[in-house]
Amino acid sequence: MTSHQLAENEVPPAVLKRAIGASAMGNATEWFDYGVYAYTATYIANSFFPGDLESATLLTLGVFAVSFLVRPIGGLVWGPLGDRLGRRQVLALTIVMMAGATFLLGAIPSYDSIGFWSPLLLVILRMIQGFSTGGEYGGAATFMAEYSPDKKRGFFGSFLEFGTLLGFSLGAIVVLFVDLLSTDAFMATWGWRLPFFVALPLGLIGLYMRSKLEDTPVFLELEEEGGVEHETKTQFSELIRQYWKPILTLGGLVVALNVTNYTLLSYMPTYLETRIGLSSTSSLWLVIIGQLAMMVVIPFSGALSDRVGRKPLWLVSMLGLFVFAIPMYMLMSVNFGWAILAFVVLGLLYVLQLSTISATFPAMFPTHVRFAGFAIAYNVSTSLFGGTAPAANEWLVEKTGNDLVPAFYMMGACLIGLIALKFVTETAGASLRGRDTPSQRTADTVDQ
Repeated sequence: MTSHQLAENEVPPAVLKRAIGASAMGNATEWFDYGVYAYTATYIANSFFPGDLESATLLTLGVFAVSFLVRPIGGLVWGPLGDRLGRRQVLALTIVMMAGATFLLGAIPSYDSIGFWSPLLLVILRMIQGFSTGGEYGGAATFMAEYSPDKKRGFFGSFLEFGTLLGFSLGAIVVLFVDLLSTDAFMATWGWRLPFFVALPLGLIGLYMRSKLEDTPVFLELEEEGGVEHETKTQFSELIRQYWKPILTLGGLVVALNVTNYTLLSYMPTYLETRIGLSSTSSLWLVIIGQLAMMVVIPFSGALSDRVGRKPLWLVSMLGLFVFAIPMYMLMSVNFGWAILAFVVLGLLYVLQLSTISATFPAMFPTHVRFAGFAIAYNVSTSLFGGTAPAANEWLVEKTGNDLVPAFYMMGACLIGLIALKFVTETAGASLRGRDTPSQRTADTVDQ
């Protein structure tokens, strides 16, 4: 038995399941916040920004983007720490920061109560969330990938994104539940705040689950061999000098991934309410139904990538979104039923990307710079293109009067992603161990 096979066998199924649950739970907490913020955007606009609703909504989406501007700083801090101290310790800190900031956001007094301090506190808490997320997502994906067996990394890694959709869906369900049980007056004052308070217990559960695990076998193996980087300066120098190509390639894929993500999942309720005329309740039902359909499919999509590779799924996804974006957005304007169908079609095409993130991105870097390389590349691209997508879409729709702007935005992002995909090395089945970059040449034969 090879050392590689032995290392894989040292992770009992029960431990693997706990590692997957801990990673997915933390990711669900992160995206629960983003979902709740997006789904209560109109209430946040009324509470924190005086003036007409359109301007207040644009400012609210601008604050949504602020957290993403801080994410690269978080990646620069948490990424190298995760490669030096271990994945688990960093993930414990980031989930506490994220859950705490989300909880406090729901407690900020309105503009009518404290004036300018109200939106200022909102911005500060969003910056804390962005800083913590800069380490949470890359760390969770790395943690998941390094715990997963090589030949099933796509399948097990897909559960991290199952957590993403679970967080989004849970946010929508909680907001919808409160909305249905509240009067309009209560919803406008305290009702919209209640979902933010749920983040704290979610974060504590995630922290408990992570505290019961050791660090990943891949990291512990490198640490035992003395291959862990101990100097941040040396680590950054090596990243830029030797791994600039995968950094740029990953960034290009993230443009397609996260413009689609934040246009489709975060901006959609605001778009449906302000541009199509759906009620807040109808828009939430639409998003919940669409995301539940995506959750059902995502493990199968991840398993498929273990058999056929990651690149074919990305290719089909981006080409499909490019072709169907305009027809599906036109279909949304017909009625509620057709809007659900259109959202599901776009969502299922997007799942082909989403399901393979944890299998594709960590495998672009060797173990000793994996957390840092992933976190920096992912967060820089996300801050520039992903988190700004809702505000950019709203501004462009308002300026042009064209309700198909989100479709054009997704199409442009997919073109960038297709260019980046040409430079991606297939890593399905490849080992993530050691200081060499994983590649298909070192992989075991992928099951066909």
